[in-house]
Amino acid sequence: MTMTTAYPVLPLAAGTLARALGNAFNLVVVSVKAVARAIRHRRDAQMLASLDGRMLADIGITRADVHDAFSEPLWADPTALLSERAIERRINRARLRVVTWEGDSKAFRRPPTNRPARQAI
Repeated sequence: MTMTTAYPVLPLAAGTLARALGNAFNLVVVSVKAVARAIRHRRDAQMLASLDGRMLADIGITRADVHDAFSEPLWADPTALLSERAIERRINRARLRVVTWEGDSKAFRRPPTNRPARQAI
């Protein structure tokens, strides 16, 4: 008499199939969210492109930055480049301000006056 062992094949296969389907569904959901986010960011960058140069300067970017952002591939986020450029300019402006006030020879100085000092009588 031989003994055979029965392995529960169906529950293991069902669990593996459920995990595989769940992973596939998750991949589809993540892809759809990425496409929706890319469309939203492109729309935001398009709105920035419609602003004039003065308004772009207030934000800290230039028309060339907007052009560079739209030159990137479709899957790249154009707003990320615009954000980086604005931050770089803000940091450089702050660095210039610190150097200027520390007594650099190129810093703004009040012109000398040739008037005599006021004297109290």
